[in-house]
Amino acid sequence: MKKFIDTLKNIWAIEELRTKIIVTLAFVLTYRLGTQITLPGINPNLLEAAKAGSSKNGLLGLFDTFAGGAFSQASILALGIMPYISASIFMQLMTILIPQLQKVQKEGESGRKKINQWTRYLTIVVTMFQAGAYVAYLKSPGYAEALIPAYQPFFAFSTIVTLTAGTLFVMWLGEKIQDKGLGNGTSIIIMVGILARLPQSLIQEFTAKFEKSGGGLLIFLIELIFLILIIVGLIILVQGVRKIPVNYAKQIIGNRQFGGARQFLPVKVNSAGVMPIIFAQAIMFLPTLVSFTNLDSAKGFVRIFSDHSNAWYMVIYSVMVVGFTFLYTALIFNPKQIAEDLKRNNGFVPGVKPGQPTADYIGAIMDKITLPGAIFLAVVGIMPGFAQRLGVTQSFSTFFGGTSLLIMVGVVLDTLQQIETYLLMRQYDGLMTSGRVQGRQTVSTTTSI
Repeated sequence: MKKFIDTLKNIWAIEELRTKIIVTLAFVLTYRLGTQITLPGINPNLLEAAKAGSSKNGLLGLFDTFAGGAFSQASILALGIMPYISASIFMQLMTILIPQLQKVQKEGESGRKKINQWTRYLTIVVTMFQAGAYVAYLKSPGYAEALIPAYQPFFAFSTIVTLTAGTLFVMWLGEKIQDKGLGNGTSIIIMVGILARLPQSLIQEFTAKFEKSGGGLLIFLIELIFLILIIVGLIILVQGVRKIPVNYAKQIIGNRQFGGARQFLPVKVNSAGVMPIIFAQAIMFLPTLVSFTNLDSAKGFVRIFSDHSNAWYMVIYSVMVVGFTFLYTALIFNPKQIAEDLKRNNGFVPGVKPGQPTADYIGAIMDKITLPGAIFLAVVGIMPGFAQRLGVTQSFSTFFGGTSLLIMVGVVLDTLQQIETYLLMRQYDGLMTSGRVQGRQTVSTTTSI
């Protein structure tokens, strides 16, 4: 305990770090206040029934989780940061697939600014499209009763404008956290939205177990222990690396010797991060769109894809996560480029010829460690469904795995890594007595989530 208190004192003693923490908390508080403001033309006192219905829908429930509840309560920040995330993912894939964008990305700082600016423009388009769909959703049964009749002629236009401005404001907050605060701003906003629902979910789960007779509280404690074990496993997955030894040839320039040292090339077990789960969820949600039609014959098919605890859903979802893990890893990880960089810098893997043999060697290692990482990622993705089948409430089961838990663990590790870097630079002890905190050092240069 004394060690922990001393660490907190050391963190607060660093003026720059203290300022970044305060700025980050201020921006996060601003975001949370914005999520409590209801859209114009809606009576907030009539939203309770609609909020309860939206949290049961798989797709809308996921949006509501990332938005910290702002989606279900029809807030001015209802769409949150998700349109920006969608635009960033699209631009990230395009920079991999389109050679012209690859050239722009390789232009350095100027290229990065161009891509970021194009991402912002695309965010506006995506937000306006999603805002239009959200207006139609608010006119559905449940929310329609909360609409103020006198405001109906202006509701659609004002809502689209307000939601677009709200998303741009959240995007601006994320960029300011990135520049003046601590950690990745976009990731922190998503994490805050997810954590905002944790206290309520815990209370609901505790109440549900407390009302049960026959060891309900013991079951609740066992659930918490399993949750901690899952988090520990995720930390191992996020930080797990395979170190490939690399030697550098000696170079003598003047009277000084350069190179000759043995280093390691860290290859992450989960290089794809949370992207495979996001892609798999996006495709699994597509069949649920049929539920908005009158195709009664498709009810059974839709039920499979809308129920996360369904056995067929979990099997199909797991296969898709494994497949997308290999696909996304192949897109962002280029063994040939790494081999060329090593050769250019007079580096080589012991016992392997430079050039294509090195690329083949690194690629083979990557394939071997990606398979167990992909399987573990698939297990994490379907854990909420297993938890729900075992009697955990739907809201609390989302914290047992999936996108939410992966994002939270990754963001916390990133933030702790930055704090530890500040402590070590000021010659303080790190956050841990042994080992070092490793963040999600992704290959991509675009916004990570």
